[in-house]
Amino acid sequence: MFLQRRNRILRQSSAMRQLVAETRLSPADFIAPLFIDEGEQTATPIASMPGYYRRSLDLTVAEVKELYNMGIRAVLLFIKCSDALKDNTGLEAWNPDGLMQRSIKAIKNAVPDMVVMTDVALDPYSSYGHDGIVKDGEIVNDETVEALVKMSISHAAAGADMVAPSDMMDGRIGAIRTGLEENGYTRTGIMSYSAKYASCFYGPFRDALDSAPGFGDKKTYQMDPANRTEAIRETLMDIEEGADIVMVKPAMAYLDIIRDIRNQVDVPVSAYHVSGEYAMIKAAASMGWLNEEKAILESLGSIKRAGADLIATYFAKEAVKLIS
Repeated sequence: MFLQRRNRILRQSSAMRQLVAETRLSPADFIAPLFIDEGEQTATPIASMPGYYRRSLDLTVAEVKELYNMGIRAVLLFIKCSDALKDNTGLEAWNPDGLMQRSIKAIKNAVPDMVVMTDVALDPYSSYGHDGIVKDGEIVNDETVEALVKMSISHAAAGADMVAPSDMMDGRIGAIRTGLEENGYTRTGIMSYSAKYASCFYGPFRDALDSAPGFGDKKTYQMDPANRTEAIRETLMDIEEGADIVMVKPAMAYLDIIRDIRNQVDVPVSAYHVSGEYAMIKAAASMGWLNEEKAILESLGSIKRAGADLIATYFAKEAVKLIS
């Protein structure tokens, strides 16, 4: 039998497969999410995220130094706000001496070249656990946007390289961009959670920050998982309003959305490999049902293959060790 084309020729050895690989992962692809708490020399394990921790600021700085030395160039900061500071206005979110603001300054002082991205949403600061201000059982849009602008400006003043609004309020990207410009923060970028779905895969994250909604759910502002074209519309609007990077969240259950958006836009596309996706791999691996290392690389490879330029993932550190 004579064949004109034998596709297996390009698969016959590891060296050959590496030579013709279409998708490659590198440390610079990853954004490492970090959970920060008050205190000193404390690292609190997150039960639903095995191997991940909520660290005090001093240990967070040490972690950032290690990440940078490994080749990771971006971190995404989340803080745990004490219950005593939570309210329905978000006041603590723009406190210049707040934990987030202190964390930004400490990290930029310790590792100036690390790109520091900050979560912008009210849920960690809300007595209701929602991403916005609550009135008569409703999450109100415009007053929330005003609070998010104050929050973003305070992060920029502390030295954040990028603010990352994760709230899904209408018009917040344009308002934040205007606020940054008016206050002279013309070098502060915006990574918008443009297509953030009302997903069940966020559960472990809410455990990490004690930020689960106190009533109802987040379906009146986060996107319906049934919808596809809506994600394109949301993303294009965010770019028009001034977003520098757009994000799809979650990642693995929404690979089609990542590809759709990648085909439509000319700005960098990021994807968030979320806590539930992390926890599933960890849980299955702990039972011996799959090979954890192979699952990490295959999962992250699928996200990049789908079109993500950047991947926020709790596996960032492990992935760098594996691809090295």
